Amino acid sequence: MAANAATTPDAPVLILGGGLMGLALAHELARQGTAVEVLSRRRSEAAGFVAAGMLAPHAEGISGELLRLGQLSLERIPAWVSRIEADSGLSCGLRPCGIVVPFASAAERDVYPTAAWGEALDRAGLERELPGIGPGWQAGLLFRQDGQIDNRRQLMRALERACVELGVRFQEGVEVLELLQEEQVLTGVRVRDAGAEVRTLPAATAVLCSGAWSAQLLPELPVFPVKGQMLSLQGPREALQRVIFGPGTYLVPREDGLLVVGATSEREAGFTEGLTPFGQSQLQAGIAALLPQANQWPPMERWWGFRPCTPDEGPLLGASAIAGLWLATGHHRNGVLLAAITAELLAAALSASGPDAEQAQLLQAFRWNRFAG
Repeated sequence: MAANAATTPDAPVLILGGGLMGLALAHELARQGTAVEVLSRRRSEAAGFVAAGMLAPHAEGISGELLRLGQLSLERIPAWVSRIEADSGLSCGLRPCGIVVPFASAAERDVYPTAAWGEALDRAGLERELPGIGPGWQAGLLFRQDGQIDNRRQLMRALERACVELGVRFQEGVEVLELLQEEQVLTGVRVRDAGAEVRTLPAATAVLCSGAWSAQLLPELPVFPVKGQMLSLQGPREALQRVIFGPGTYLVPREDGLLVVGATSEREAGFTEGLTPFGQSQLQAGIAALLPQANQWPPMERWWGFRPCTPDEGPLLGASAIAGLWLATGHHRNGVLLAAITAELLAAALSASGPDAEQAQLLQAFRWNRFAG
């Protein structure tokens, strides 16, 4: 385990990465009175800015400890959002709209890993919940407890404002080049700032929140990028009330009628930037299958991003092999969902009193070296 994480105002906790995980943790620590400094290379590239914002532990069909982690985070999200909104004065765009997973047959529906948490739908039920759904779907599961949050336009902005209001310091345009250590104890980080100056920042405590880029700083971490392409359409305001979580494509309707469509899953792309005709055609085919009428809606944006994936698609949370360096990375498709519980767990681990029994069990379940042996 890492050394005691107690800090003083002269030695802030360094958050390495200004995406959703970094901001969520910075906010939680600042609320507890901890001095925090966020180092961010280019926040627009963070997965939190490009994700669709689904809160879908049940619709995703995940299982085991990851499902438990997702359910616990889902329970915490309303109170977490309320704190952010109170500190920032901005709405986060939380929408508990429910999510429907469609299937070609009732047999497929009934063997879905999380079917026990959903409401079974036949074809008539699908048409009631999703007017205009494509003809290929004959059954479905409605997960009323799942929902969405408008991360791109609202949550990230509100978190940034909340952090600023609580005194979190930001260094923008700063790339962390190296973690500095002596005998497996963190001593600082070497960074290059926006002016290309390389300098050293001393640090006794830091949290690696660098998403898909985390292994570039700590190569032993089993984190790799999975590229995803997305697009958005402008539909009528009331055209779709539920999220549709289809195989390979999902449709997330915002309150103003914007429809977020995602996402490809390109494991071989590495960090190759840009849109591709094949990826965009995959999304269009998904729209045609799920909600044919949406293919007539005007396009708004197209973008891509990189999910931080691990071998079991679960996050890496808690202590690292370097004393003083903590981990909050590898959340793959569920970063928005897991932000609340991640902030809670890491803040507890960094506190003088340490995590409680349940928090310690979760940190153990998602330790970085769980894949060894």
